[in-house]
Formats: sequence, structure tokens, C-alpha cells
Amino acid sequence: MPSRTQRASTFLALHQQGIFVMPNPWDVGSARYLASLGFPAIATTSAGLAWTMGRADGRVTLDEVLAHLRAVADAVDVPVNADFEGGFAVDPEGVGRNVALAAGTGVAGVSIEDSTGDADDPLFEFELAVERIRAARAALDASGTGIVLTGRSEGFIAGRPDLDETVRRLRAYADAGADCLYAPGIHTREQITAVVEAVAPKPVNLLIGAASDWTVADVAAMGVRRISVGGALARAAWAGFLRAARGIAEGGRFDGFAGATPGPELNAFFRGVAAKARP
Repeated sequence: MPSRTQRASTFLALHQQGIFVMPNPWDVGSARYLASLGFPAIATTSAGLAWTMGRADGRVTLDEVLAHLRAVADAVDVPVNADFEGGFAVDPEGVGRNVALAAGTGVAGVSIEDSTGDADDPLFEFELAVERIRAARAALDASGTGIVLTGRSEGFIAGRPDLDETVRRLRAYADAGADCLYAPGIHTREQITAVVEAVAPKPVNLLIGAASDWTVADVAAMGVRRISVGGALARAAWAGFLRAARGIAEGGRFDGFAGATPGPELNAFFRGVAAKARP
């Protein structure tokens, strides 16, 4: 397996030109399968993890997230980007301290959000939000790992869909040391190109979390360098499970099992993964 520093270097290089898709597994098994498909990097999903624990998104503790990051990073050879939510702290010092802990898990990237979780005041005050990114940058620099920092502005999914404010924040996060910029929820060509142009030459991550007619090539033509899917793959898995389970509970039917992946196929895959992992 490549060293942590090598994976961080590889991850940074992926952002330099072209475009890549970074899908989001929710556990070790889904991480290993996605890596086997040839994706050059993967990313954790806070929502997907929370649902596996029977909780809502945002209800997982720092220690639980760190353990999850370590498990996923140890399970695959490709770089892993950490959905680190808001850094599990409000003050910049706390964000820096927790980001330093994340850097020790083996991940190649860390994303920090600017949402507060308060519907009445959904984004951190501008200067505080910038200082939080600056603290995360300092912690990663001190770690000597070369980990990629992504600055996220959450207005479009937190009830403040203001493009001008989103651009203002992303520019400031870029100046504060973010390597990649991300505004989940932007979805029109005009919004996407505005963000790309505003932070250039730094790369932009685009979330595609629902069915779309756009292809990777279409998104590349807008100047985006990285695509992630958030909790969409986890939601797709839950959709199949719910369909089958409700069919049994509500209609006494088992036709929801049609198309299920055969157990021998999954066993063969995971036996192969285990064999490769053995020295």
C-alpha cells in the first residue's frame, strides 16, 4: 500500500488538470468495492456513516468519525478525502486541533464546512469562517503530510442560496489556504461557471447527488476538476433495501429481492480483497 504521504501527493496531483470522480462510500465494504472499480480517489460521507449507525447526519461524534476515517483509509490503496463536517468545533483553535487528529488517520484530504446547524443563522460569521479555514491549513501544514484542504461554503444547502456571498466566501477560503473549493447545492451551468471562474486557478469540487443528464465530460467543460456524490450512493443502497423490506412488511411479497447481487459474487470479491491484503 502506498504511504500516507504518497497518497496525499497523488490526491493533490489529481486536482492539477483534467477531472476525476471521487465517489462516497459509507463503510469499508463499499470503499473497497469502489476502489476496485478504478476510481482514483474516494471520499467519506457524513450522512452515509450516520445512517449506518442509526442516526441522522451530523449526530456522529468526533471519535467515531476518526475511527471511521482510519478504517476506510486503511482498507484501500487510493487516496481518501475526509468529510470532516465543520471540524467538530466552532472556534478556530478547536478546528485546528481536530484537523490535526484527522491528519493522523491516513486520509489524503479534509473538507471543512462553514454551516452552523442553526436554521436561523446557518453560516458562521464571515471572518470566523475564514479563520477556521486558516486554522485547518496551519494544522495540516504542521502535520507535514501534504493533505489537501477543501473549503466548503454551505449556503445553497443551508437555506442561504446567495451566489455572490458563496463566491465571496470561497475566494476568502482560497486565500486562507484551501487547496480546493466546494459549494454543495449549486446546480446550474451559470452558478458552476461563476464559482469556477471566481476561484481560478484553484480547483472546484461539484456535488452531483441526484439523477442528472450531465456527463463527466459536460462537467469538465465547465472547468470543474472534481466530482463527488455525497450520500447519493448510500441513499441508492437504502432505496433497494427499503423497497424490498416494505414489500415484505406491507404486502407479504419477496419480489424486492429481484436483481439482488448473489452472495457468492460478493464473497468471492471480498475473499480476493482479503487475499491481496495479506503479506
